[in-house]
Amino acid sequence: MKKALLMAAALLFTPLAATAADYQEGVHYTVINEGPGSAKPEITEFFSFFCGHCYNFSQTVIPKINKTLPEGVAFNQSHVEFIGREMGVEMSRAFAIAHQLKVEDKVEPALFAAIHDKKQSFTSLNDIRLLFIANGVEGKDFDAAANSFMVNAQMSKMKRDATNAKISGVPSLVVNGKYRVETGSIKSYDELLDIAYYLAQMNKK
Repeated sequence: MKKALLMAAALLFTPLAATAADYQEGVHYTVINEGPGSAKPEITEFFSFFCGHCYNFSQTVIPKINKTLPEGVAFNQSHVEFIGREMGVEMSRAFAIAHQLKVEDKVEPALFAAIHDKKQSFTSLNDIRLLFIANGVEGKDFDAAANSFMVNAQMSKMKRDATNAKISGVPSLVVNGKYRVETGSIKSYDELLDIAYYLAQMNKK
């Protein structure tokens, strides 16, 4: 019994990178772009503030990514519009506004917590505006950014990227604008990241 437990522990802590050769197209990842990948290695998480799994991902996986992201690989996030009906669009706007005003570190956790912990209902852009103000953003700054060219451009890009990657569920990882990690055969978040990091190194292939 003790031997079996020791063997199980060894398997549990075996570096996932050892199985990188076993990662297969169509099983662990899908090629979404037959052309060249991004100019530089990058991993993009597609998510929604309305998604409970995304909230968990933000608390457990994002901190790990920030600590283990391979050198030279960028990590980005992109909000999707297809969850939350018309408010899905406004939450994408909120994400873009937060980045435009450089307050994402405060506002993004606050949005997640308001929706999933406090069960707050967001029914308009003004509800989002009040949350920004509660987290130290001047109302006039929010208003100026809300319909700015930069925010609208980022929203258009996020929507286009989600469509091109055929994102239908979140959280979802896309690597180098070329590979979408498939979660159906993945047993853990560690394996998810290992596959993403493996694919990031295929940028020039």
